Amino acid sequence: MRQIRWYLHPIFIFVFSLVALGLSLFLYIYWYVEVSARLQGVVKSFDLDPGQFLELETWVVIVVLSILVAIIMVGIFIIFAYNVKIVRLYRLQHNFINNFTHELKTPVTSMKLYLETFQKYDLPRSTQLKYIEYMLADVSRLTGNINSILSLAKLESKLYELNPVRVDLVQTVERFCRQNSHLFQGCAIKVHNPGGRAFYYPVDLPLFEMLLINLLTNAIKYNDSQEPTVDITFTALQRGFTLSIKDNGLGLRKRERKKIFKKFYQVGKKEASREAGSGLGLYFVDNIVRIHNGRVKAESEGPGQGTTIVITLDPDKADSPSEVSPRREAEAEEVQ
Repeated sequence: MRQIRWYLHPIFIFVFSLVALGLSLFLYIYWYVEVSARLQGVVKSFDLDPGQFLELETWVVIVVLSILVAIIMVGIFIIFAYNVKIVRLYRLQHNFINNFTHELKTPVTSMKLYLETFQKYDLPRSTQLKYIEYMLADVSRLTGNINSILSLAKLESKLYELNPVRVDLVQTVERFCRQNSHLFQGCAIKVHNPGGRAFYYPVDLPLFEMLLINLLTNAIKYNDSQEPTVDITFTALQRGFTLSIKDNGLGLRKRERKKIFKKFYQVGKKEASREAGSGLGLYFVDNIVRIHNGRVKAESEGPGQGTTIVITLDPDKADSPSEVSPRREAEAEEVQ
């Protein structure tokens, strides 16, 4: 992209326009005061009738002009802010196309290659099953990307119908890790509850599982250790509790700790050996936590030191248990 020279940058032009407008107003008022003072001196010197000259009521004109200039300046600022927002949306759209073009095209290209191989060659049954397994993995990846897009649209448009169920999050997390262990092969995931107490909180189960799978997938994907490890710890606070997901992965720089929750943001450059991401995983996590009236932040001691995602929840700020669907709560208890 061609670099814009500093004197053509929109921010510089905007600031220069405001300064020029303010300076013109100042010079106008200063000029008027000087002329008015000299005019009054002339009237007194020649003992003329002040009614034949401009009266001091013309200050009203100055006030009106000042208000009009202020309105113009506010209008310029609004136009500038709107233009900046459009540019930001354009960049988001550009990033979306760049990221998801790869995410959607790669599994389709892979499946096409396997199907062409089936078409051209008479393969042994064992080889066919191996290729079919690869294609199913590509289909799962493609389905996951499509579901991410649909879920993102629902969350941002506020169309997602939240169905909170009051569950013990410790049991819920343990059950999720146990039932989805095949997704995290080669990774040591441990759930810690030092106090041994139950942590009840009303959550939408599908959204909470999406939160867990995004956090655990990131902990494994951005990890160069021989054995990725993830420690999930529940800690009681004076008000509420925290759910911490700590890994031994690549870690974060200080300036990246808040940026990672932005839409389409990705840490550093992707290596060829690491599967490309969409930049939506932690953005989903942030939105899901906010929907559940919680807070999320990232902690890290630096590159190579691992990352800890800390989710803070306060049951007093959560939805009232009376609003929870009895049928959904019964389903959750039955699953547990």
